[in-house]
Amino acid sequence: MPQNVILPGPAPWGFRLSGGIDFNQPLIITRITPGSKASTANLCPGDIIVAINGLSTENMTHNDAQERIKAAAHQLSLRIERAETKLWSPQVSEDGKANPYKINLEAEPQDINYFEHRHNIRPKPFILPGRSSDPAPTAVPQSDVYRMLHSNQEEPSQPRQSGSFKVLQNLVSEEDGRPVGTRSVKAPVTKIPTGLPGAQKVPQCDKCGSGILGTVVKARDKYRHPECFVCSDCNLNLKQKGYFFVEGQLYCETHARARMRPPEGYEAVTVYPKC
Repeated sequence: MPQNVILPGPAPWGFRLSGGIDFNQPLIITRITPGSKASTANLCPGDIIVAINGLSTENMTHNDAQERIKAAAHQLSLRIERAETKLWSPQVSEDGKANPYKINLEAEPQDINYFEHRHNIRPKPFILPGRSSDPAPTAVPQSDVYRMLHSNQEEPSQPRQSGSFKVLQNLVSEEDGRPVGTRSVKAPVTKIPTGLPGAQKVPQCDKCGSGILGTVVKARDKYRHPECFVCSDCNLNLKQKGYFFVEGQLYCETHARARMRPPEGYEAVTVYPKC
């Protein structure tokens, strides 16, 4: 039944709205703020708004309804429909007449003699007279696939072998020793690689005795690392400074002069080879 509710202004009104023609639903109040003007006017969630300030909401969108409510400054007039709720309760009879102010809360008596136990109640099976309560076992129909599977489990079967395995097994089991058309094969042996012919040998350093990889310094028929190309006395690096061989050893010019003293009356003269 439609009701008219008037909320005094100004906003906020204290309720939330949902629905509209754009949602194919009526405008419904979904929430009421406790202590608000809507709560004081006894609005409830689920109330359907059929008119706002005298204007029908039948063709009103959700946004139009919000704008209508916001435009109300002094008061908001709503026409709502509320579903009626009915409470049923058993009637109490006194002196053969129903008392409208009392409710019967007593449970109706039930016949429990049919059940075997009061606790863990279970129904009794339905038994026809003259028949046993135990049902006779019925034969389960067996299909061809069912019989084939169970017959395979009962009979011992050989493991499945491919055609290639059977051919090899027959060849190996012949009496002539080695099967026809086969030959013995040995497992491959990994050989340690040795020096290949024609491979370039790594030169040995004349000073430290180790192989030289990378830059090589050659003096006459001797090879040295760049860091081993030094004077035998002062360890001065002889790169771009000149070197001298004295009794098979490398020296700088100062120590080479000290080791090569000329006879008395002669002067030592350094002679450089022509390039």
